[in-house]
Amino acid sequence: MSAAKQKKIYQVAKELNVASPAIVEFLEDRGFEVSKSPKHMSPMTDEMYDEVVKKFDPSRWQEIHSAEQLTEPENLRAESERARTDQLEELLSTAAEQEIDSASTLIKQVEAEEAKREEERKTEEEKEREKAEAEARAKAEEDERQKREAEERAAERSKKEKEEIAKRRKEIEAQRAADAARKQARADAAKARSEAKTAKGEKKPAAGRPATPGTRVPRPDAGATAQPATQEGSSDQRKRRAPTKADIERIEKQKRLIAAQKQEKAKRTPAVDESRSRRKVKTKRKEVNQAEVEASIRQTLASMDSGKRRAKRRDKITGELVETQDNILQLTEFVSTQELANLMDVEVAEVIKKFFLMGKLVTINQRLERDLIELMADEFGFRVEFVSDEEEVEQDLKDEEDAPEDLVPRPPVVTVMGHVDHGKTSLLDYLRKTSVISEEHGGITQHIGAYEVVHKGRTISFLDTPGHEAFTAMRARGAQVTDLVILVISADDQVRPQTLEALSHAQSADVPVVVAINKIDRPNADPEKIRKQLAEHNVLVEQWGGKVQSAEISAKFGQGIDALLEEVLLAADILELKGNPQRRARSTVIETRIDKGRGVVATIVITNGTLHVGDYFVAGQQWGKVRTLLDENNKQIDNVGPGRPAQVVGFSGAPQAGDALVAFDSEREVKDIAMRRQLLQREQTFRQIKMLSLDQISQRIREGELRELPLIIKGDADGSVEAICDQLQRLGTKEVAVKIVHRGVGAISESDVLLAAATGSIILGFHVHPNLKAREFAMRESVDIRVYRIIYEMENDIREALEGMLRPDKKEEVVGLIEVRQTFRVPSAGTIAGCFVVSGIIKRQSQIRLLRDGKQIWSGTVGSLKRFKNDVSEVKSGYECGILLHNMNDVKEGDSIEVIQITEIKRTLEQSVA
Repeated sequence: MSAAKQKKIYQVAKELNVASPAIVEFLEDRGFEVSKSPKHMSPMTDEMYDEVVKKFDPSRWQEIHSAEQLTEPENLRAESERARTDQLEELLSTAAEQEIDSASTLIKQVEAEEAKREEERKTEEEKEREKAEAEARAKAEEDERQKREAEERAAERSKKEKEEIAKRRKEIEAQRAADAARKQARADAAKARSEAKTAKGEKKPAAGRPATPGTRVPRPDAGATAQPATQEGSSDQRKRRAPTKADIERIEKQKRLIAAQKQEKAKRTPAVDESRSRRKVKTKRKEVNQAEVEASIRQTLASMDSGKRRAKRRDKITGELVETQDNILQLTEFVSTQELANLMDVEVAEVIKKFFLMGKLVTINQRLERDLIELMADEFGFRVEFVSDEEEVEQDLKDEEDAPEDLVPRPPVVTVMGHVDHGKTSLLDYLRKTSVISEEHGGITQHIGAYEVVHKGRTISFLDTPGHEAFTAMRARGAQVTDLVILVISADDQVRPQTLEALSHAQSADVPVVVAINKIDRPNADPEKIRKQLAEHNVLVEQWGGKVQSAEISAKFGQGIDALLEEVLLAADILELKGNPQRRARSTVIETRIDKGRGVVATIVITNGTLHVGDYFVAGQQWGKVRTLLDENNKQIDNVGPGRPAQVVGFSGAPQAGDALVAFDSEREVKDIAMRRQLLQREQTFRQIKMLSLDQISQRIREGELRELPLIIKGDADGSVEAICDQLQRLGTKEVAVKIVHRGVGAISESDVLLAAATGSIILGFHVHPNLKAREFAMRESVDIRVYRIIYEMENDIREALEGMLRPDKKEEVVGLIEVRQTFRVPSAGTIAGCFVVSGIIKRQSQIRLLRDGKQIWSGTVGSLKRFKNDVSEVKSGYECGILLHNMNDVKEGDSIEVIQITEIKRTLEQSVA
């Protein structure tokens, strides 16, 4: 703290963040003298600084003193050195006055004393070092001892556990031996009883035989039979008399009787043994481990089926649930009460009772939710592991790895994307030398098409996607199944939102893009402006130093088309596209439609493998067998290979666009997968409907009733129906919304009309019409059917319908002002106000409000309006009248009455969103 000698009070106050007067007052209270004026400029001694720090900053004071304690040996040595130096100087100054010899003697004494002190210091340091080493050794020995004790305790515990296990094993073996002995004893006893009864049954016929073994005479049942035998036995003569005819008949009769009795007893004896045997087997079955029996059954089923995968799938379809070790139940999320009870080996009534005690009412076939399954399993001591149905179903659809030698080059799949009317379909029209654009209503592509084009001997597969904003899902699907994207932009237009959206789809799918700047034959074409706008969105073409290929074309006159195809083939060569034509086909459904003569027809693009006529396949929730394969010109073909588009006929139902179509070897496999997917979809739909219902209830409680417009949408292609549903649902607000009751592909049928009549829905048809019976049924049931060919018209009609469902805004307008000048009390009617119409007009059914002192105290309607004694329909400005307010008698002189006219103003969807 010597540094504090140079510090003044104001410096210390600033250092400690304390006011200077407080420090001065503290020092004066402590008895220190602060003499200098001004006092905050006075210097501080070490003692004063120490007291101030101790008072105002105790933590710093502790740190200073702890540091002094740590450096105490050094301070002692420094003080000793200073003392020695001072003493030496003192001796030297004294020796200067004395003789040189005495000075030398003193110096030697000082040096001896210094050496002595150094020796003492070294000794002290040695002792401290030895003490620290002893403490470290003691600590290490203590740690070692604790470690040995812990190891000994662990060994002892392990030994006890082993002894306990051995003891338990012996007890189990003894118990098993005792059980085996008891079983053997019971078996021996049962066998002995069976033998005793058998011997007893055989002894009875032998007792009736004659004493002489050789006689044929039956047992003597009558006295007439016994007497000749006795006489014959007592006679000394052994002569036999000749049997008479009566004797022979009697003997034969006795023989038949004895044979019948023996046969009857023989039948009864095995029946007793067999029933005993059955009872014994039934007793044994109760002792068999149920898990072993189920494991044996599963092993037998697996050996009967060809392949582990099929056995697992069959177990899943039949609802067999597997019980594993340690009371773990492996099951799907959708399990009925009966199945859960069977799995836990308990009565289903017991499970229902448990649910009832928990406040849940369930039925025997009700599908249980995940939480209820876990709760009930825990009640019976089981743990649950859920197996995903979707994962199990999709296992069969995983791609198989192809050998490199099986891969061959395949055509590239190119998707043409861009904004509406920028010339996508015109480009394909020129490539195919056909007039596709004329078939699209309004000149807008409303379906997705797949075509093949041959350029210099090489095939290119093209997909044409719509550019209208409603077809976002179709553009995204086209980008996901393609190898390259041709982004068509009109040179006389600009980069539109759909252009950027198509570019985003291609980038998210990591697909190379080739920019085609179309319509360069127009006078106002400006390709450089298009390149600049693309650069503003981080798309640099090669002409601007980027990596994106581009070409300037005119789809109308064919200018630059060859250069564009060269760019496409070059990009395809860089990608090294290959496929295996020898494996089973895997493809993607691009579009689905209903053909009047063929049924469901799906446009697909093969991603790998080869699809043949007659192959079985599964696509989404539908399955089928390839009955016909068609190319883009509706010509029949036998097979289609990798990278090629085709049309497939033979579906069990209409699949969703974007579903994966996978070929299989047998009909059984595809039916199994489709059935599992349909079951999963039904369960999920049921739960979603229930959740939506609860959400709607809570929403209507919070925000008031939500008005919905129920619709049934039918179209000629699944992609178009999907786009329409997305676009119409996007029109909904928090007040009104579109509810899609049903959507599908195909003509409008009677079942659609029946559903619309039951739900109050409107049927919308897109490129489809109702059949005759459906139209007649709709007229009877007053069901509205509307058919459209352009999506814009449908959207506008639904928008108007939703706006008509909006609650209108109400605007109040004061159309009359009336002054109450006198009141009359009529016992039969109430209080009548004598009024004067200041301005405007009042009618008998007008809405009015009563004002007193500028405040509204009542609002309602006119009960009665009179002029003198006559009832009138209206009273104009400048006239007097009598007014009876409906259910209001508190009217006073001086009150004012305002006549209000409420006007309803129609609202738009944009206003309801705001």
